[in-house]
Amino acid sequence: MLVEYTFFTCMEENFIVESLRSISNKVIGTKQTLRALENETVEAVYIALDAELKVTASVRALAIEKGVEVVEVLTMNELGKACGIKVSAACVAVLK
Repeated sequence: MLVEYTFFTCMEENFIVESLRSISNKVIGTKQTLRALENETVEAVYIALDAELKVTASVRALAIEKGVEVVEVLTMNELGKACGIKVSAACVAVLK
């Protein structure tokens, strides 16, 4: 099974952040992302590179297993801002 795995430069990441802001059909956080992956309702998963591996490893593994695109972004703060929340986020799932 081939899974798309994407890493963006800082300039491209700014575009990703702006794109996530406009997407209303998403879930934020590790638990909700895992639940959505298990329900097979995820189009793409965004994972912050500065998040602890013990937090994101299960999300990454399940996304790969389910054939869901994994997009890495640099920081949890940027991912949180992209979702319009005032706290950081380790994982975000864009729903189908």
